[in-house]
Amino acid sequence: MKKNFVVFPALVLGLAALAAAQAPAPAAAPPKAAVTGPVPTKVAIINVTAAIAETGEGKKALAELAAKFNPRKSTLEKKNADIQAKRDQMTKGSATMSDEAKADLARTIDTDTKNLQRDAEDLNADIDQEQNRIMQDLGNKMMAILDQYAVQNGIAVVLDVSNQQTTTVLWASTAVNITADMIKLYDQAHPVTAAAAPAKPAGPPATKK
Repeated sequence: MKKNFVVFPALVLGLAALAAAQAPAPAAAPPKAAVTGPVPTKVAIINVTAAIAETGEGKKALAELAAKFNPRKSTLEKKNADIQAKRDQMTKGSATMSDEAKADLARTIDTDTKNLQRDAEDLNADIDQEQNRIMQDLGNKMMAILDQYAVQNGIAVVLDVSNQQTTTVLWASTAVNITADMIKLYDQAHPVTAAAAPAKPAGPPATKK
């Protein structure tokens, strides 16, 4: 019997959730006025994806992403387990099942697998769309902070080392890695406030003595 393989969406809590996302390019920055004074010569590197994911807003976005999509992922995993159980039934009962029963079970497995694959693809697409939205929103904020930081510190070039396949940096001193600085400055500029605790219900009115 032909086997079908279902690709499940990778929804991982933590850095990997956003690190796997393909972030759209940040919006173009407005033109800057001519820089006066010494010409900047410093070079810095930053892992933008890691920086965004480690900010307070990034961590909050990851938690919300998981809360939104994990129930659908759990449903797909249960459907996949059900399909596997049917395959085991087919294997164990092949010697005793009638040809008609085996054909019916094979059709059911094939239909369920196709439906599962379609649902998994839909979930992957929804996760990618949401991740891209998060990266675009937080990435624009990060770029504004990075621009100001680079000007203030005389940095001429900042290399993003988030994706080693597209950025070739053979070696860089940790002294020029500004990822931690960006996380700190981002959280200062965009602090995440704790959710307000729900108000306690008022107690019964006091009785007059």
